[in-house]
Amino acid sequence: KQAVLRTGRWSRGSDPVVMNPFDGSEDADRGACRSTWARFSSWLECVCVVTFDLELGQAIEKTSICYLSFPDSYSGCLGDTQFSFRLRQSVGRRAWRLQEDVYNRDAPATLQTEASHFFGYVYFRQVKDVSVRRGYFQKSLVLVSRLPYYGMFHSLLQAVAPEFFEKLQPCLEAVCSEIDQWPSPIPGQTLHLPLMGGVLQVRGGSSLCCQNVLPAPTVLPSVHELDLFKCFQPVLVHLQMFWELVLLGEPLVVMAPSPTVSSETVLALISIISPLRFCCDFRPYFTVHDSEFREFTTRTQAPPNVVLGVTNPFFIKTFQNWPHVVRLGETKMAGDLPKQVKVKKPSKLKTLETKPGVYTAFKTFLHKDKILIKRLLRGIQRKRPSEVQSAILRRHLLELTQSFIIPLERYMASLMPLQRSVTPWKTPPQIRPFSQEDFMSTLDQTGPQLTSGLKGDWTGLYRKFFRSPNFDGWYRHRHKEMTQKLESLHLEVLSDAVSHTLAANQKTETEIIYHTLILGPLFSATSSGRTLDQANFFLSITLLS
Repeated sequence: KQAVLRTGRWSRGSDPVVMNPFDGSEDADRGACRSTWARFSSWLECVCVVTFDLELGQAIEKTSICYLSFPDSYSGCLGDTQFSFRLRQSVGRRAWRLQEDVYNRDAPATLQTEASHFFGYVYFRQVKDVSVRRGYFQKSLVLVSRLPYYGMFHSLLQAVAPEFFEKLQPCLEAVCSEIDQWPSPIPGQTLHLPLMGGVLQVRGGSSLCCQNVLPAPTVLPSVHELDLFKCFQPVLVHLQMFWELVLLGEPLVVMAPSPTVSSETVLALISIISPLRFCCDFRPYFTVHDSEFREFTTRTQAPPNVVLGVTNPFFIKTFQNWPHVVRLGETKMAGDLPKQVKVKKPSKLKTLETKPGVYTAFKTFLHKDKILIKRLLRGIQRKRPSEVQSAILRRHLLELTQSFIIPLERYMASLMPLQRSVTPWKTPPQIRPFSQEDFMSTLDQTGPQLTSGLKGDWTGLYRKFFRSPNFDGWYRHRHKEMTQKLESLHLEVLSDAVSHTLAANQKTETEIIYHTLILGPLFSATSSGRTLDQANFFLSITLLS
């Protein structure tokens, strides 16, 4: 798995600019070409070409992408393979945050970028080639981005990669130049993106979706949603368990026969609690060469809150101490239904010959939804399209998560001070602290049983959820939003009070305009989500009076 990796951004009419985008040492160079490649950077961080060569070895120090772009499995992966990975950003690298902050402000949680991680989208080709010493041509084209647009970038690679393997660098130069002409991704707006003689039509509301307009229309349901039914076919009867494990941020390993199955299963898992954001770590494809290997496999402490996707059987022995492991085999149909894996004790996960199954001692808090399972099984018998089955699954999971989160949202809203308590000459009132016991006391009247038919220990599920990173992430986000709302209300009340004071003191028209010029930007800053600098604000008021 020794490899050559080339990364670069191209300027039209010049030689390739080769740089390492994962190290802060090129910040000056990045600044110099920022104006040229600003639009490109809003979609992609870089494009990588990884050539696997036994004799040449590693061409540069950064080997993480090399290993993550090579299928590490015994399934062979002959032909073309596509999968995804997630990579931690180098320590000390300065992120270009302004444009990302503007994008995240309008994007739903499932489509937001991350400051600390990159997403990698891989198109790997392995074919027999007698001219190569190892007998195989092996090369990967990798798109690295901060955007979790799994569907869109995999579709883009399907169009670009086959052409690249034939025409090599000129093809990439042309594609990169086209991407540099794309407008920035904006949720809620329709964008037309030129690509290799065609146009990708990207539009969005709560999510984005793209349509290949020319030459042959190809419609994708969204840029990020996966075929849930396809991903969960072998474990459909355990879907309720997986929803709870993901909701609680439990450590979970997915052992799959290929990086495609691994990455798709992990990404499907973290999406099943949408619209709640998954706030733990996750790696759609993880190898023994990853820099965090020791961090995730240490036996001296409890496993971290992470969902890992692996393919190397070596991990069976490594992850014996993990509480939840899913081993998936090659999908084999038993009649019309893929064989469902069984729940087994973790102690039985010992040898490389371990059979597919869910190895866990976890007891679900809620009962299975047998009606949903019967409906999906009936759909299989009637040969219902996978897209329809996925839509049924997605709607069920969305309603389940909403039933869980609505009582929390309702209680959180009750902690907000009344609007009449916001007065102009005092600092904004504080949001009352979140009390778990007070929240629990509201469940009898406003609990999830009002919107969900599932029975079980909802109270126990909430208590464990309060100890998870997902609750901490949700609470911090909601508290920040409410704080900004309070500051905005306070500034609005203060603005009215100052206006009335100036009018009562018969200030001149020039003074009122001066007051507006100072107060207006401050109000605008708070409304856009930035924190009000109260010291500067009151200094302005003093100058006005």
